[in-house]
Amino acid sequence: MAEKSKIEPFAVKDCALSAIATGRRAQNLRELRDGLLTVHPGSIYYHFWGRLLRPSFDDPEYNNDFAAWARHRLHDVKLAERLGVIDPAEFGEIEALRQEVIDVIEERLDETEFLSWAPRDHQFHFIRAQTVVFDTRRRLEHPRELAATIPGLSVGSIYYHAIDARRREPQGVDDFSAWLARFGGHYADLSTRLAGLDPYFVTLTELRDQLSSVFSDYFREDGR
Repeated sequence: MAEKSKIEPFAVKDCALSAIATGRRAQNLRELRDGLLTVHPGSIYYHFWGRLLRPSFDDPEYNNDFAAWARHRLHDVKLAERLGVIDPAEFGEIEALRQEVIDVIEERLDETEFLSWAPRDHQFHFIRAQTVVFDTRRRLEHPRELAATIPGLSVGSIYYHAIDARRREPQGVDDFSAWLARFGGHYADLSTRLAGLDPYFVTLTELRDQLSSVFSDYFREDGR
């Protein structure tokens, strides 16, 4: 069909995160705030999103490293709850997310008369990550193929195409939506359904299931 000859196939990629130490660390809340002011933006991104690809992340109560550290090392439940409800998907720019975290911490500093200190061996270490991308060499010609392909994708592929893609310019959206946009407005409804997914408060496995349902439901309706 005409769509196939005009539009570049969807290239299925996989990825892994390589952690890089920044040399910055904090032992109390004020030091955490000071570190946040100047740390590389990639570190903010990593401490919110990186846990999705870290098999060692086992704290289902808190979805980012700042909240988990505040709870388990500073024993500040109020701060942990405030940091834990921040959804990075709601911030178009990492600097806006950085400022939100700083604002929450400064609000807590104003409320607190005495600083809690984490043990020296449990300081907060600011980490950033390098995304290592692998080409699976798999190519999809038609959006319908995504319905059959997504259930078998690795969590690394889901992370790369549904999450990491959002910070890549110029589209700023997941790779699936960016590819669908190349078909004109033909898949506008499908793109709208994808935009309704929030990838942050779920695991990558759960996100894969949600994506699979969106695509399979769409192409099953009306015999698309």
